[in-house]
Amino acid sequence: MRNTRTYSDFSFAFIPHPRTKDISVSIDEDAVKQSIRNLILTKNYERPFRSQIGSQIYGLLFEPVSPMTSILMKRTIIDCINNFEPRAILLDTDVIYDGDNNVNVNITFKIRNTESPISISIILERTRWAIQKYKYLN
Repeated sequence: MRNTRTYSDFSFAFIPHPRTKDISVSIDEDAVKQSIRNLILTKNYERPFRSQIGSQIYGLLFEPVSPMTSILMKRTIIDCINNFEPRAILLDTDVIYDGDNNVNVNITFKIRNTESPISISIILERTRWAIQKYKYLN
């Protein structure tokens, strides 16, 4: 079954469209990917008047590496996507710690009314600088 509904959002690259000179737009798959990434990387109380939107992923990022921390991170991501992104149906989530103080998050989902699975990878860095960098870029 083909998705007849088009999902769109403005692109956070803020690159103007070459012809219209307006902000470019992310459509369908790209819009949902961007939304999921932003939801996971948003801390609670970061959005004015919508304090419940976001996740506690940064709080868990600095906990000692253990199987329980990995499970809590996975559960946090699942809850965040299920609660705040109605366009996505979550299929799988993997949280993998690597040796460089980074956490690789692989998310597989599908957009409602479509059949093909979509995967995104997010690398979370366990440094304070990375959090500050993200904060100032957005």
